[in-house]
Amino acid sequence: MPIQTDALIIGAGPAGLFQVFQLGLLEIKAHVIDALPYVGGQCIELYPDKPIYDIPGTQRCTGRELTASLLKQAEPFGATFHLGQTVNSLENRADGGFFVETSAGKQFITKTIVIAAGVGAFQPKLLRLEGLDKFENTSLFYSVSHPQQFADKNIVIVGGEDTALEWASHFATDGPDKARSVTLVHRRDVFQAAPALTAKVKAMVDAKAMRFMVGQVTGFEAKNGQRSNQLTAAQVTDVDGQLQTVRLDALLVFLGLSPKLGPVAQWGLDMERKQVRVDTEKFSTTQEGIFAVGDINTYPGKKKLILSGFHEAALAAFGAAALIFPDKKIMLQYTTTSPRLHQLLGVEAVNLRDYKG
Repeated sequence: MPIQTDALIIGAGPAGLFQVFQLGLLEIKAHVIDALPYVGGQCIELYPDKPIYDIPGTQRCTGRELTASLLKQAEPFGATFHLGQTVNSLENRADGGFFVETSAGKQFITKTIVIAAGVGAFQPKLLRLEGLDKFENTSLFYSVSHPQQFADKNIVIVGGEDTALEWASHFATDGPDKARSVTLVHRRDVFQAAPALTAKVKAMVDAKAMRFMVGQVTGFEAKNGQRSNQLTAAQVTDVDGQLQTVRLDALLVFLGLSPKLGPVAQWGLDMERKQVRVDTEKFSTTQEGIFAVGDINTYPGKKKLILSGFHEAALAAFGAAALIFPDKKIMLQYTTTSPRLHQLLGVEAVNLRDYKG
């Protein structure tokens, strides 16, 4: 049966996570869909450990820390996350709501939709070798959902950014997920990763806990020929043009992500340069019931800043509430003084006369 909800948020980056909080303050529970297998959006994918200095009230935080704080803040409102899937189709319903289906087969009936998809759904950059795609999710992987499945396996990891180095060090470290062998392949001997992570991987290579090869995967071998779904080796061409064969049980490819707007572009919304036009009163689109916040939207004076997405999420929540509760007057309440909001947040009221700062 389709999941029935008042609000469906597409995107679990900072704007989408703050949207959960703002809807929650108006007593609207939400479901959240994201193409990535984890929350955080661009913050986690592009700069998980790099400092951010322009979040109000926070002098400095990393993308990972910001994501954790937003999740903690939204925790009282019990949003349900549906990760590792994209929205495949959207249909208008006679009652004014929407029917939504995802790439994982999840179905939703929702009164409102908030698009918080950043610059689009992030899709992994593929390793382009003829015939390789048929091994995906059997011995070729572009993400890791169950690390234990690679325990005691011979693994080749391709990439030179944070994700590739993090998984290489993880599988080369003693523990329940430790691989039999780890080979890291990158086209250069310079990594685009956090300095501490780079130093850790180089130390592990020096200690022979993992192998590092400079080159590119240009071919592969498979069990019982090309009809098998099990890779047995990667063929790596090094910087001197020499071909080396590396035996493996699993090939993990982390070449980065590229954003794709996907089906949103076919929803009949007013678009400008792959962005959704919105009003600035409630950040609604030209389709009633659909809102857009964060980097996915555009309007005169738009600035692509995280803090702008927070402001937009607050106004979009009030716009959604007016549709979800058409017979209810939506009052502006303050978390400082409202007993109802204190109840929703699970906090005790503070006596302002006793508060000394």
